[in-house]
Amino acid sequence: MKKIISLLVMLLGAFSVYWFILRTKESKPKPPKMAPIAVKQHSDSFNLSITNLMHAYFGIKESFVSADTANAKKYTGIFIVLLDSIPVKELEKDDAMIAQTANANIADIKANAVSLLQQTDITQMRVDFRTVSDMMYPGFFKIINYEGATLYLQNCPMAFDGDKDANWISNSNKVVNPYLGNNHPKYKAAMLNCGEVKDSIGIGY
Repeated sequence: MKKIISLLVMLLGAFSVYWFILRTKESKPKPPKMAPIAVKQHSDSFNLSITNLMHAYFGIKESFVSADTANAKKYTGIFIVLLDSIPVKELEKDDAMIAQTANANIADIKANAVSLLQQTDITQMRVDFRTVSDMMYPGFFKIINYEGATLYLQNCPMAFDGDKDANWISNSNKVVNPYLGNNHPKYKAAMLNCGEVKDSIGIGY
């Protein structure tokens, strides 16, 4: 009988120790999950050249929002100079073909930006702006493996004549339409926010 009681006491003690350890483990707070670190492949100077290029692009976009053709051309001129200043040769360290493809893409973007400079009608300028935007997103950003702040691809389904859509790139997810703008001859500012976000790219800093 004493052996049975001793065995029960031992089992009870062992269970108590197990329960205490189990509860202690469960009560420990779980450490927060660490966000993955974005590994950059480009130099700071390369990424800065793309950032500056996009600032000029946004200047063009904002000029079209206010239908300011002179300002749109000013920023387009800056945009063209910055296109030429991208250190594309840096991409050769990954693959010579990537650098060649990037150069060809940049040449096409530049040709349409130059066309924009030569236009006198704001609608035709916006057509060239649409082409520049389509060549940049996603093609250009995918080719260079874009590593900058988040960019948003936005679309207006009635950018031209009410039935022709157009894309543009924004640094904000808020839609501010450069094709209809706040000074449209027909809609005035009623269609300023017409459009939607279709996609985004970047590391989001």
